[in-house]
Amino acid sequence: MSSNRKPASKNEAPQEPFKRAVASCMRAMAGVRELEVTFAAERPSLTGTGEAAKARLPEPARKLTVQEAAIVRGHADSLALKLACHDAATHRKLTPQNQAARAVFEAVEQARVESIGARRMEGVAGNISAMLEDRYHRGTYAEITDRADAPLEDAVAMMVRERLTGLAPPKAAQKIVDLWRPIIEDRAGDELNALGNSIEDQRAFGKAVHKMLQSLDMMDEGAMDHDETGDDQGDSEPDAKPEDAEGEGEQDQQGDAVEMEKADDSTEDMEDGEMDADDAPAGEMPEDADMGDADEASESKRPPQHGTQEHRGPDYKAFTQKFDEIVQAEDLCEPEELERLRAYLDKQLSNLSSIVARLANRLQRRLMAQQNRSWEFDLEEGMLDPARLSRIIIDPQQPLSFKREKDMNFRDTVVTLLLDNSGSMRGRPITVAATCADILARTLERCGVKVEILGFTTRAWKGGQAREAWLQAGKPGNPGRLNDLRHIIYKSADAPWRRARRNLGLMMREGLLKENIDGEAVDWAHKRLLVRTEQRRILMVISDGAPVDDSTLSVNPGNYLEKHLRWVIDEIENRSPVELIAIGIGHDVTRYYRRAVTIVDAEELGGAMTDKLAELFSEDEPAPVMVPRAVARALQPARPRA
Repeated sequence: MSSNRKPASKNEAPQEPFKRAVASCMRAMAGVRELEVTFAAERPSLTGTGEAAKARLPEPARKLTVQEAAIVRGHADSLALKLACHDAATHRKLTPQNQAARAVFEAVEQARVESIGARRMEGVAGNISAMLEDRYHRGTYAEITDRADAPLEDAVAMMVRERLTGLAPPKAAQKIVDLWRPIIEDRAGDELNALGNSIEDQRAFGKAVHKMLQSLDMMDEGAMDHDETGDDQGDSEPDAKPEDAEGEGEQDQQGDAVEMEKADDSTEDMEDGEMDADDAPAGEMPEDADMGDADEASESKRPPQHGTQEHRGPDYKAFTQKFDEIVQAEDLCEPEELERLRAYLDKQLSNLSSIVARLANRLQRRLMAQQNRSWEFDLEEGMLDPARLSRIIIDPQQPLSFKREKDMNFRDTVVTLLLDNSGSMRGRPITVAATCADILARTLERCGVKVEILGFTTRAWKGGQAREAWLQAGKPGNPGRLNDLRHIIYKSADAPWRRARRNLGLMMREGLLKENIDGEAVDWAHKRLLVRTEQRRILMVISDGAPVDDSTLSVNPGNYLEKHLRWVIDEIENRSPVELIAIGIGHDVTRYYRRAVTIVDAEELGGAMTDKLAELFSEDEPAPVMVPRAVARALQPARPRA
């Protein structure tokens, strides 16, 4: 009896036949024969359309359980349905401009395409249900008790799925649906019921969703008319959108507030299993969000100094690294205390949060505009460019001008925020820094930019166990650093924001903030970025003073720590692919960092952070430059040779 099954190689991994089967099924469901399917330990994503489409699925375990297999199949089915039942151009024309409405619209559209498959095939319904249950379980949504913490777009999407398929929301998402159901049913129950009439027609369904958003007071009729008829003209100058935020009306500001409070999870939870396949923040990460300016590029091209390259570092060392620690924030505090500290942080900065939220939303709109679309002008064919018709009136001999929309290649990006956790930051500065880091992390992750939040301090004042060891050794001369480092990971780049949200409250803990040894902290954060696979890596340092450790400086030259910091900064700025920027709070950091800004009041931090990030993402990309030997050396132990 013949078989169509491909014989398994003796040396192949046990999950390979499963991966081939999933990929083949996905191609058949999507109707794309050449669909490129890969498996990786990263979030699922979909890029491109048609035969140029590429899909990335979670790497299955070597010994798959039935539930784990269903979750992988659920991701594959969801992406395949997106290719088969979703038209990107139609979606782009119908997508609302208001960010809160946009988040709901995109979540509901994803629910639509998944519901189509669930209604047609019982197996697909089971797979997608398993995938959604896993996603919401990983995001700990079942622990939410406050509507302000429950993402509105997820609640609406689950209710739409319930209407379209008759399937109850996943158990892990039931809490957020219950929190929002009374309001949604009261305001938009009839519109929800009407969605099933147009599930197969994306345009009609999108217009029905507009009516639902209008009932939820997230869109007005004027916005609906603009989205349905004026999108071509609006798109002719895509970069103008973010700048128009200067004149936001009451509704847009209200949308900003709703967005920051309720749309936080749409991107973070993709880390836990949801695909990143929507038009705007989809896995195609852009290319024009580039690396550095011409000055930096020219500095980077400076040739190494032969013969002295390996000895550029200062005579810096640690007496012992035995007592240093790199610790997760949750390991320094009990969960109950972390929750209390987080609540205290939120209460302290309720007013500042709304201000920074608006700034962050402007940054988000700029990034989304870069990711979504770009235009080529003065072409001989394409779409007629009405903005250039005046040429014909002035000179009838001038030919007509056409334009064409093109996809942007926004490069995969990771941003590290390194916060000074020294005692001088106590009070308002550390509170503002924690809040700004929190809001920017949410904003950037919604744009597909991964964010890592780190902090640095010491374990003790005026020396710790390292100093004790030095005393017991008879106080040898030139001991180097004499304190115990404490480097804190508040949020890793791959962790969704919701998991790390409460960790930032740790900065409010009494006794945490001690001394600051900046050079080794910047070096540590830099090395974490070097091992990342993203195409673009950005390190932002926020500090309020020069490096200080009384124990170290009492037995070493007075500029010992500062000299090392300058050396580390020079290495990164001139010999590393990582882009380094700094913000000083009441302290002139421009004397250390080439790209830096100094602010007088901590209240200005939110604006400074968003402005510097906006500048980075708006610059033209220089040719990538790095010295391989220097980078290889950077991956060695964290300090230069003594």
